[in-house]
Amino acid sequence: MKNQLRVAVVGCGYWGPNLIRNFNSLDGCQLKTVCDTSEQRLSHIKKLYPEVETERDYEHLLKNAAIDAVAIATPVRFHHKMAKASLLAGKHTFIEKPMAASSAQCEELVEIAQEKKVTLMVGHTFLYSEVVRKIKKIVDTGDIGEIRYISARRLNLGLFQKDINVTWDLAPHDIAIILYIMQEEPVSVNCRGEAHVTPNIEDVTMLCLNFKNRRSALIQSSWLDPRKIREMTIVGSKRMIVYDDVATLEKIKVFDARVERPPHYDTFAEFHYSYHYGDMYAPYVKQEEPLKVQCQHWIDCIRDGKTPLTSGVKGTQVVRILEAASESLKRAGAEVRLDSLPKHVAGGETKPSK
Repeated sequence: MKNQLRVAVVGCGYWGPNLIRNFNSLDGCQLKTVCDTSEQRLSHIKKLYPEVETERDYEHLLKNAAIDAVAIATPVRFHHKMAKASLLAGKHTFIEKPMAASSAQCEELVEIAQEKKVTLMVGHTFLYSEVVRKIKKIVDTGDIGEIRYISARRLNLGLFQKDINVTWDLAPHDIAIILYIMQEEPVSVNCRGEAHVTPNIEDVTMLCLNFKNRRSALIQSSWLDPRKIREMTIVGSKRMIVYDDVATLEKIKVFDARVERPPHYDTFAEFHYSYHYGDMYAPYVKQEEPLKVQCQHWIDCIRDGKTPLTSGVKGTQVVRILEAASESLKRAGAEVRLDSLPKHVAGGETKPSK
């Protein structure tokens, strides 16, 4: 076994430099090469990391036997083609979210990774946040009771994308968190939105995930809000959790609040809902950069031969929901069942609800 895993990062635009910084800092790997079509971007990276090689030709990069793993941080329209070439070259492959432009593309990547026996992972960064993991622990202990619904808002002014709408850009974060907490896929989705700035590319959307047992999750996404909001509320039968990722401190607040329906009453005058207002507490969470944890997890999974938390199968599940959302948008918000979409990936960790 090599002492260090040799990694290449492809894409030095908006997000790529964050991957470069983290892979360069990890002990278990060596940031070997950075690839981009822009000479200007490569020159900038070279000034920051003089020891790192630069490359403009992606095909030439993949022929380099000194590269063990490739992290792809390019626009979504390039994900499938570039990841497929990387996997076929026998490279362990990391893809930023969303995994690809369609579930069929995702399924093909999963199959190639299995055939080549290489580790495929998707960048759903928030699942590596200690805050989100703490929320999962609170939910799993039953402290908030049965989940009734989840509401998420991810809003800001920009960045406008040219090849995907705001649901594909922002909602994957919330979808991944919700699937992680709920541990099941939704039965169906509804999605409505409007394209105010760029024709046919929605910049404001409302996505509803419908689960079994009358549970649901609402996700509001926008590139047209004056404030940056990253908020999720999880309403349980006993307590409620508010997660504010923008908050510097107290990112999680647990409210001892609920409403109960009286079990028995004889007349309407006797019927009164019971409202309970208790204390609020903010559990302590040790802060560590989720992206660093994510990068380390990929390296560890490659070395140990384990399946990543955000595997290709998990990435495919998110893209299937995004596809259903796009179909619902075309139908003016009509319900689209996930089982109406083709599905070929075997070995998924969760199954659609019935």
